[in-house]
Amino acid sequence: MAITAVLFDFSGTLFRLEHDDTWVRHLTDAGGDPLDLEAQTELMRRMTAPVGQVVDLDAEHQHAWEHRDLDPALHTKVYLEVLRQSGVPTVEQAEVLYDRLVDPLEWTPYPDTEAVLKGAAAHGLRIGVLSNIAFDIRPAFASRGLDAYVDEFVLSYEVGAIKPDPAIFRTALDRLGAGGPETLMVGDSEEADGGARALGCAFALVPPAPTAERTGGLLAALREHGALRAP
Repeated sequence: MAITAVLFDFSGTLFRLEHDDTWVRHLTDAGGDPLDLEAQTELMRRMTAPVGQVVDLDAEHQHAWEHRDLDPALHTKVYLEVLRQSGVPTVEQAEVLYDRLVDPLEWTPYPDTEAVLKGAAAHGLRIGVLSNIAFDIRPAFASRGLDAYVDEFVLSYEVGAIKPDPAIFRTALDRLGAGGPETLMVGDSEEADGGARALGCAFALVPPAPTAERTGGLLAALREHGALRAP
């Protein structure tokens, strides 16, 4: 069946959280020394990992971790704990870093994000962005004029379900007026995004690589599934 709709994951798929020196300039270790590059890199990995628990948690924070993408307050609580366990010694430092994590304007689009959204829209495809997330990502698109190409945003904290629960995919399909077999899901997690297969969707996996390294992965994914024609 021909593809008539495409669902895109957000983090690691259309956009990526990347940092420069301003992100970590204020950060120190417990001894007051600046964090080294290895520690900085590990912090970012832990903040953006799509699945998989990144630190050991007590029962209270375990509950927050498991429900973080359904409740902004729980998201804040558990990520401040993750940052504490990851070597950020003060609440004040952790809060500054966390605020950047949840600021949609801090996220960087992949080089082909605009081209793939424009191309899919021009091809007459219905487009949805489907994300396990606890903050509003729409400004990341609106600030670049990319919201014009997205028909629906389906965000876990707004709809009360998280991938790979079939309920969140069903909500997205219903909003797009599309059936599973005619929909392609594109994401960076086999575990979470691949759950779309339960509703009959095709699935394309893209690596959550740095934006400078993955320049054409989205376009290639759609072309491989016949959703876009090669130029």
